[in-house]
Amino acid sequence: MSYIACTLIEVCVFKFEDDRPMYLLLKRRKDENLYPGIWQYVTGSIEGKEKAVDAALRELQEETGLVPQHFWVVPFVNSFYDPNYDSLNLMSVFAAQVQPGDSPILSSEHEKFIWLPFDEARRKLVWPGQCEGLRIIHEYIVRGEEAAKLNQIR
Repeated sequence: MSYIACTLIEVCVFKFEDDRPMYLLLKRRKDENLYPGIWQYVTGSIEGKEKAVDAALRELQEETGLVPQHFWVVPFVNSFYDPNYDSLNLMSVFAAQVQPGDSPILSSEHEKFIWLPFDEARRKLVWPGQCEGLRIIHEYIVRGEEAAKLNQIR
């Protein structure tokens, strides 16, 4: 029987440069076992009894060295089915705003980073769930809608 797993998180990082939102994408190294060479957000696993929000902040630090100026729970859950484990995976999604001029220090799992405006970032993402998450972040968090006020953690 299939099971539901909630052990992964995603963090979409953005900043404003000249009042224009720019989104951070990380390119996985070509020698990574899982999804080599794809562009993605900060993505990682929840460890032990860690809360998803704590895992998101830890993964943000580990993968980029960035410290968020503001941080939100995104009103969206990404999901995918993993046939290897017969599991439906639900991923909590977060948004992190960093300072203009901030630049990541990459972990060993990524080989490149790029800051892109919304339309270009969306075209680089592979998975439909990530594209939808980016759209929601752009419309409801970055543009300062009511959801941004209600879902801000810090």
